[in-house]
Amino acid sequence: MTHTVETGPSPTGAEPYRWRWVALCVVLTAEVMDLMDAMITTIAAPSIQKDLDGSSSMIQWLSAGYTMAMAVGLITGGRLGDLYGRRRMFTIGALGFTLCSLLCGLAVSPEMLIVARVLQGLSGAVMVPQGLGVIREVFPPRELAAAFGAFGPVIALSTVAGPILSGWLVDGDFFGTGWRMIFLINLPVGLFALLGGLRYLPASQPSGASRLDLTGMGLVSAASFLLVFPLVQGRDLDWPGWTFVMMAVSIPVFALFCLHQSRKERAGGAPLVVMSLFRKRAFAGGLVTGLVFFTGMVGFSLVFGLYTQIALGYDPLKAGLAGLPNAIGTLVGFILVNASGLARKVGRRLIHIGTVVMAGGVTGVALTLNVAGMGVTPWQLAPALLVTGIGMSLIMAPFFDIVLAGVEPHETGSASGTLTAVQQLGGTLGAAAIGTLFFGLLKRDWSFEDSMLLTIWIAVGLLVATFVAAFLLPLRARDEQDTAH
Repeated sequence: MTHTVETGPSPTGAEPYRWRWVALCVVLTAEVMDLMDAMITTIAAPSIQKDLDGSSSMIQWLSAGYTMAMAVGLITGGRLGDLYGRRRMFTIGALGFTLCSLLCGLAVSPEMLIVARVLQGLSGAVMVPQGLGVIREVFPPRELAAAFGAFGPVIALSTVAGPILSGWLVDGDFFGTGWRMIFLINLPVGLFALLGGLRYLPASQPSGASRLDLTGMGLVSAASFLLVFPLVQGRDLDWPGWTFVMMAVSIPVFALFCLHQSRKERAGGAPLVVMSLFRKRAFAGGLVTGLVFFTGMVGFSLVFGLYTQIALGYDPLKAGLAGLPNAIGTLVGFILVNASGLARKVGRRLIHIGTVVMAGGVTGVALTLNVAGMGVTPWQLAPALLVTGIGMSLIMAPFFDIVLAGVEPHETGSASGTLTAVQQLGGTLGAAAIGTLFFGLLKRDWSFEDSMLLTIWIAVGLLVATFVAAFLLPLRARDEQDTAH
């Protein structure tokens, strides 16, 4: 039996696309692949390093190379969906992601694996930003909150589940593949996303623009690279002067990119980023809030995964399972929020409550390590990680609904790419900056325990910053919708 692919709902509220919930599952599959691959090397990194005889910087580049490529490419990827159709770009990205996963699994050197990870990230940058645009196309307004709400638990659970899956696959050594299975598992999942995209995603109409802004693409790519590369490489090279110069130069290059985009838009061109988005309170505030939050969350997850293996001596599976209470807390939190409708009722206040709860959980991890010391067990860490997961769910539940509430249809591709790019850039900064700090402290003869504790307090500080940044958001999603219309 075949299914006819239909177009999305009309702006007037006509019959919505009947396969919309299947389309949502396809989009979420791509989101899961991306997020789990961003985190999956956290647990497998020591095994990969040993097998390929890599350096400690290779551990950081396994994560930072992928997320940096995503961050660099997402703005362009979102714009490509506007230009050539979201279904087309989704399936091209899914195919590239699957092939690059195979290349990762066949890598025979650190250099080959890192290059494959970068290519995998670029493919994901084409695939992932199409998701938010597809959801806005196929769901009627009354169902958008529920559809966007699904992204929250997927993001949080994938972030936590990635290390658990990684530990299970590495420890299981299926078919003698060892760590390689963490990439080869993407082959059937990627095939599902590819075939599901071809069959169930609607064929969206491209925008009137016909050319990609190559100058803007070059500027934003250069600015991102100038910022992240020295953060990752600086520690191994003992922070030569050029690393600080590169980071300083990234600021005016970002400013030049924004200036170029504004001029192109005023001239009637098609910029990568629609600058009118930044006049929307929810979107601009969401970028700042998301950047700070994801920097702390990813950085903490990376260092915690490394700490449980290198310092506590957990095997990969045990290290992954140590984070399971975090996943359970996340799932419980989202079930409670969705069942009660708190995301729409409470709005921004739920983000504030979540940051307080999550900061309390992360502080509990620090106190547990301080009391139990190097003999700490997963059971002792479980209560604090459970609270951390609940707090994470409260933050993520209303986030996308509020941030994207006032985005117009012609701004969707740009908004999706930019928002997801900032999310990935936060992950890159977290992996690079916090990972660099952790290894730098060890190099200065700090103990594992003291290095981990300082890292945790920095994560708490970033959660405090998230609490403050959330005041930039409107109180509820409908407030931004009313302003936009």
